Amino acid sequence: MSEPRAVYLSLGANLGNRRKTLREAVRRLGAAEHIKIHSVSSVYETEPWGKTDQPRFLNLAVALETTLAPEELLALTQGIENELGRVRHEHWGARTIDIDLLQFEGEQRNTPELTLPHPYMTERAFVIVPLAEIAPALLVNGKSVEGWRRGINDKGVIPVS
Repeated sequence: MSEPRAVYLSLGANLGNRRKTLREAVRRLGAAEHIKIHSVSSVYETEPWGKTDQPRFLNLAVALETTLAPEELLALTQGIENELGRVRHEHWGARTIDIDLLQFEGEQRNTPELTLPHPYMTERAFVIVPLAEIAPALLVNGKSVEGWRRGINDKGVIPVS
């Protein structure tokens, strides 16, 4: 077992009962062994990104602490996605749930399975706005999350809770 490290996740859903699915994903993360959730952002309704001809998303961010390795946490999050009905039909397509690892304290990866920090996180308002709510001072590529938030167009990111 290693020392606990801070991890930040982005969760999104645009099929089915989006709010219920997000709540259940957070509950399952919190119930998992070796994970302690520290904070969960508000829920935001957002426009689709990448592939735009699909329903709007609900998104949130989670800050947690874990002793799992990044690949172990990825496997856990993908297991939760599968249990909640995630089917991967197309890149950036509609989904019941999506859980992305954004940043993992002390870790960098660039493999086909996992890239840390997440390569698009600073470009996506649906990631940066919820993350800025729970971790404004977190440094990503040498700049605070709040700094990234101030520089992004967040017009389509609407708080719903």
